[in-house]
Amino acid sequence: MTAWLTVVGLGEDGPDGLGTAARQAVEQAAVVVGGARHLALLPDQPGQTRLPWPSPFSGAYPLLAGLYPQPVCVLASGDPMFYGIGATLAAGLAPLLPPGALTPQAVRVLAAPSCVSLAAARMGWAVQDVTVIATHGRPLARLAACLHPGARLLLLADGAHTPAEVARLLCLHGFSASRITVMGYLGGLRESRMQALAADFPDQPYPDLAVIAVEPVPDPGTLPLAVTPGLPDAAYRHDGQLTKRDIRAVTLARLAPRPGELLWDVGAGSGSIGIEWMRSHPSCRAIAIESHPDRQANIRHNRDALGVPDLRLVEGRAPDALTGLPTPDVVFVGGGITRDGVAEACFDALRPGGRMVATAVTVQSEARLVALQARRGGDLLRLSVAQTRPVGGFLGWDTAMPVTLWGVTKGE
Repeated sequence: MTAWLTVVGLGEDGPDGLGTAARQAVEQAAVVVGGARHLALLPDQPGQTRLPWPSPFSGAYPLLAGLYPQPVCVLASGDPMFYGIGATLAAGLAPLLPPGALTPQAVRVLAAPSCVSLAAARMGWAVQDVTVIATHGRPLARLAACLHPGARLLLLADGAHTPAEVARLLCLHGFSASRITVMGYLGGLRESRMQALAADFPDQPYPDLAVIAVEPVPDPGTLPLAVTPGLPDAAYRHDGQLTKRDIRAVTLARLAPRPGELLWDVGAGSGSIGIEWMRSHPSCRAIAIESHPDRQANIRHNRDALGVPDLRLVEGRAPDALTGLPTPDVVFVGGGITRDGVAEACFDALRPGGRMVATAVTVQSEARLVALQARRGGDLLRLSVAQTRPVGGFLGWDTAMPVTLWGVTKGE
């Protein structure tokens, strides 16, 4: 079957950089669809129809579906499968086309070098050693989770002011000695390069089409945060409603985050459990449910400061606030376990095989966990943590209130 849809990646050098197959696809297509900038790079082709992307972009899918089955060429930037239209075409077109219209034989993707490949080459970095952070419509605060010495970071700019925003964030987190390199219009005649330390970075507009390379260097006294659970309590803004460091580490071990899973953090307090759940793997997701306005503000601050701005905050009180939320793989109840209906709503919401962990520090809340274990099964664990403190000229043990954990797997 001859491809009716070909997605061609263009570099900043336009059609001059295309290979034979990509050049033929552009020349032989009855219709070429792309951004105005890309269309302007093409030489005239008699009899060929050229259509710019509609605005809003959602109209692109019915536009392309209406052209089926005549040969169509779609222009994209660099590698269309890297944060590009090539990766989203199938999902958008599938409901609008007959079966078989989107087979690998019917749709071709001809990629040019991505901006990341070009930027890594300019920096002399191996692509496999690079961490890529896209900022297009995404919070820049995600950068905070990647700051450690030796990291090689490439950020895809969201506009002319992204480089200056990166510099400010680095200084805020104690990485003002980090080197920033802004590479604009890579691979074209307008290619540019600007380099400076974050502390001295000029606050001015930069090329819209830019890749920002960051080489993190901590300032003296700045200690990069560990990637394991159990961050220092001082890493969080809180009002005392915080699962303390050692208990938090054990709790996360019991929650056992796996890539792609969704956690409900019910009675989230400062958000520490959901935050460290998301820090365990980039694909882990979490929803923090919290009713107290001051604690909600703390969660917003902490999720950005610790590099997981995608943590979703639901402002409300369980069990009512749980209605309509996506099905969780794991639930943690750190507050409100004695409230009627909370434990039951959380357990019922779990998918089969999902996990639930709840903690208690008072006699009443512990009694609730004992009753839940008798009814639902699972395990009970009591933790007691003691730390030394001065006693005159000696040291003594200061024991914190014990914490009881109940953990269960649904259907076990």
